[in-house]
Amino acid sequence: MKNKRYYLSIFFLILLPIILFFASFLIGRYPITPIEVIMTLLAPLNSELAISPSITSIVFDIRLPRIIAAMLVGASLAIAGAAFQGIFKNPLVSPDILGVSNGAGFGAALAILVAGGNGIIQLFSFIFGLISVFITYSISKSYKAGGILVLVLCGVAISAFFNALISGAKFIADPNDKLPQIVYWLMGSLSAVNTEKLIMIIIPILMGIAVLMILRWRLNILAMGDEEAQSLGIHPSRLRLVTIVACTLVTAASVSISGIIGWVGLLVPHITRMIVGPDHKVLIPASLSIGASFLLIIDNVSRTATSIEMPIGILTAIIGVPIFLYLLRKGYSQWS
Repeated sequence: MKNKRYYLSIFFLILLPIILFFASFLIGRYPITPIEVIMTLLAPLNSELAISPSITSIVFDIRLPRIIAAMLVGASLAIAGAAFQGIFKNPLVSPDILGVSNGAGFGAALAILVAGGNGIIQLFSFIFGLISVFITYSISKSYKAGGILVLVLCGVAISAFFNALISGAKFIADPNDKLPQIVYWLMGSLSAVNTEKLIMIIIPILMGIAVLMILRWRLNILAMGDEEAQSLGIHPSRLRLVTIVACTLVTAASVSISGIIGWVGLLVPHITRMIVGPDHKVLIPASLSIGASFLLIIDNVSRTATSIEMPIGILTAIIGVPIFLYLLRKGYSQWS
């Protein structure tokens, strides 16, 4: 019975994002039928298919980049959250624990103040996200008694520092032009995603995900404790550093295209553990699937629920908080 449930869960996790991927093309203000979506997606492979230029533009220029972006960002935040919760052995850890989100937010705010071009905003956001984690890790290593707790505390401090810089940027921004742009970016949205922006993040995200997938079985050993890991030939500090770099890479790339989206990296790993258990060999790829599916659903709701598109960061908090409180009330035991 246990094996049957396990394989059904795996089948569900594979099938869910595929179904949502195709279903998302049907959702929007301009209605498209399933046949039109299939024919449009197959058109590049068959030149004889006659497809309306307007439908081709909607599918390839508007909905496809946004669907892929939502799945990549959701998968990245979820897998980073699962990995961080594993190496820090703390179920309350999220991908922005080391300051990457606020660092990226300040980079975006600075770019909006100085230049304002979308490409510059994305680049500054990505770079400052990496810089913030580098500062956090460097400062934590300067302490003789440096460890996981010191690293987390340094992350909290650096995150607060960059949050103060964001507030300063908002304070000096033009209230009629720059300030609304900064505030909207910080709330998180995929409304401005296009193919060019998507191409910029695909390589770092795939690199980070590949590293985490390769190292996922080692995270189980790390959870046993540093002494046990060393006895099995694992270097704990080196493994944590590689994991932090991979998580930072995918998180910074995700935030650079979507803005700050909370709760995905915290909530999705908990939901995934309820389905597949705490084994990171399964938890990491399962978080990838559920994270991609979760944020794609949220994005579909955000662009269709109201006449004015609601920022994703607002929806993830509205939906994520009750689910998280439900897990606490239920007496979540899968972590142990």
